Amino acid sequence: MSRDGGAPDASGPARRARSRLYRDGVCVLEDFPVDDVAAHLADPATVLWLDLYRPTPGDMSMLEADVGLHELAVAECLDTGRRPSLNRYPEHLSLDVYGVAVDPAGTALALFEIAVFAADRVLITVRKDCGFDLAPAVARWDASPELTRHGVPFLLYGLLDHVIDAQFRAVQQLDEAVDDLEEMLFGGRGSEARPLQQRLFQLRRDLIALRRVVKPMEEVVEALLSQDVLPVGEAMSPYYQKLYDHAMRAADWTDALHDLAATTVQTNLITQANRLNMIMKKVTSWAAIIAVPTAITGFYGQNLPYPGYGSQWGLFVSTGLIALLSVLLYTVFKRNDWL
Repeated sequence: MSRDGGAPDASGPARRARSRLYRDGVCVLEDFPVDDVAAHLADPATVLWLDLYRPTPGDMSMLEADVGLHELAVAECLDTGRRPSLNRYPEHLSLDVYGVAVDPAGTALALFEIAVFAADRVLITVRKDCGFDLAPAVARWDASPELTRHGVPFLLYGLLDHVIDAQFRAVQQLDEAVDDLEEMLFGGRGSEARPLQQRLFQLRRDLIALRRVVKPMEEVVEALLSQDVLPVGEAMSPYYQKLYDHAMRAADWTDALHDLAATTVQTNLITQANRLNMIMKKVTSWAAIIAVPTAITGFYGQNLPYPGYGSQWGLFVSTGLIALLSVLLYTVFKRNDWL
């Protein structure tokens, strides 16, 4: 990580670190060097936000000393694929959350892991991917200086609200995608069966992945309402309660959508099985009808004398039997909905 806090990554356009200093709810300094964190924290009126992109163990060790981060939390934040959770340490809280995004076509789900440290006057976000934009959260902080005066509790609320909003939008987009697929599968437009089935199974996998990151957020926000290390306070309590309700709605919707997708897959398989049965019944019915003239003409084609052999009435009898039995079988199969 660049020590100046604002230098771009040499390997790409993502900023390796971003920093903000708030005083009385207003951002008075931005993109200061990360080395100055300890000096700024010496002023009890300041609140800091640090956003780090792919920090090194050395970078985190520096913050461990300057901010008082627990060594276990620092080690865990560098891991990937962690479950969304909230852990309590003596001097701070450690959270793992996921930002999510779905492309406009609703065909791909992307997850962006974010580790969060919330101390008395410091909020630190550690991102392992730059695809999730935190600008809306920053804009929310700047738009409410009267709430930003509450310090880290409001900064954390704005961040989590942005994360849960993105998760809610993702659930909505996947819901619309499932509805479109249902219409195509069961509305007579499923001519391309294989691509539709592949998309349906892909949607189900996306919903499973989304459920794994959305469902635990309900527990995370609920735990924040009762934490002692980071007192939410009476002023911020209604905001966190609203955040909890929003997280609970997203979790419930994800559960319902997951069940709907599973039901859609099963219904599609049952529909295909029924369609195959109908085809087999039709093929069997026509095969039975065709077997009648085949059997009769085969019988009359013997090189042995039989009733009507060598006479004209034998021809009429065989032809009549073919027509009569074919019509009879067709009528029976049609009445039983086999044709």
